[in-house]
Amino acid sequence: MTKTKIASWLAMPVAAAALAACTVGGGSAAAGTDYDAMTAKVAKESFQDKGIAKVERLKQDEANRLCSAADVAGKPLDESSAKMLEAAQMKTIQWPSDGKFLGNWEAGEEVAQSGKGETWRDKAGDVNGGNCYNCHQLTKEEISFGTIGPSLYNYGKLRGVTDPNSAAAQEVVKYTWGKLYNARAYSACSLMPRFGHNGILKEQQLKDIMALLLDPKSPVNQ
Repeated sequence: MTKTKIASWLAMPVAAAALAACTVGGGSAAAGTDYDAMTAKVAKESFQDKGIAKVERLKQDEANRLCSAADVAGKPLDESSAKMLEAAQMKTIQWPSDGKFLGNWEAGEEVAQSGKGETWRDKAGDVNGGNCYNCHQLTKEEISFGTIGPSLYNYGKLRGVTDPNSAAAQEVVKYTWGKLYNARAYSACSLMPRFGHNGILKEQQLKDIMALLLDPKSPVNQ
């Protein structure tokens, strides 16, 4: 679950409480009431820092704000805003510091299987997991996986990547890195966590997941 979704989920009950407080006794809220500001205030007062989970997480960046507003309105983000958001997010992508995109697929499988991290029980500096199977199928051996995202089984094979280091594969390789780093650079309101942008995964972990997806020897491509 993304931080955006968590924040929205946490805010829903307090939003309802704030609205109820305004209409109790059959009354109605005053014209011009700013429910967003009211909800934000109640949410801030209702939660507290606990371990590494800080109230600061409830604060939305521009991408989260626009996508949350579209979600509340029940309609997609308009095309102009979507393109603007994607362009801004594209600028945040940091490419591998040494120019090498692929790590070790076995280590990548461990990252994909792990859902650890980002909770108040974890400590600063702990290694997070990618929790990839929560949303995707990656291998034929895996029998339990989520379907929020598309199946990634045969990801590299279906895209013709027989040698990830070849010039012919570079477009796919670069796209895959960008998608893992900040999915909103390619789909404005993507539900996929912004693993690199939000510091959820380290550079080496991203490289290892890249190998899991693109190495011909990886179980993803068998």
